[in-house]
Amino acid sequence: MHEFLTNLPVYREAIRQTFYIVLISVSVGGLLGLGLGLVLYATRPGSLLANRPVFVLVNVLVNVVRPIPFVIFLTAIQPIMLHTIGTTIGTNAVTFALSLSAAFAVGRIVEQNLLTVDPGVIEAARAAGARPISILVTVLIPEALGPIILGYTFIFVAVVDMSAQAGLFGGGGLGDFAITYGSQRYNWPIVYISVATIVVIVQAGQFLGNWLARRALRR
Repeated sequence: MHEFLTNLPVYREAIRQTFYIVLISVSVGGLLGLGLGLVLYATRPGSLLANRPVFVLVNVLVNVVRPIPFVIFLTAIQPIMLHTIGTTIGTNAVTFALSLSAAFAVGRIVEQNLLTVDPGVIEAARAAGARPISILVTVLIPEALGPIILGYTFIFVAVVDMSAQAGLFGGGGLGDFAITYGSQRYNWPIVYISVATIVVIVQAGQFLGNWLARRALRR
């Protein structure tokens, strides 16, 4: 425990880095994923803005990227990172990669939840003269909001999990703290404290997501 108290400033910085990585990745990835999900839903055959070439292209892209393990994905997009943010290591590099990875996962989640909306609601909006974009934004998203929030909560938990791998690329965070100051020095209390902190973050995010989803479903 004395070793942990000695490294308390590093522990606090690791928490800050984890929140930085997770919150930006979920926010940016969530917005990009929402756009992807809307495109997937709207351009599929028979939908509001049916466009088979666009749907096939985006659908294949999501199917290809989504299953790739994060560490491999981060390595594979290093040329893109170097060109866009000028580095392939550090907190910003990990955040950039996580944002992209999360976007493809969110895109599929959003599409699947939009598909559960009652077609009668869409037809009623069409009959009232609403345009496709208006239907997407003001009808479909509100109708599927509860399940979408739960989907975003799942992504939050996944991003926290993947952020623990940030240390492999100099990104810092609790995972790096647990390995560098814990397991590599056989200091198991530091490992357990790091794990407990991650569990608390995940549980807090899950609780908030469930609460928001319940409110959306009861509106």
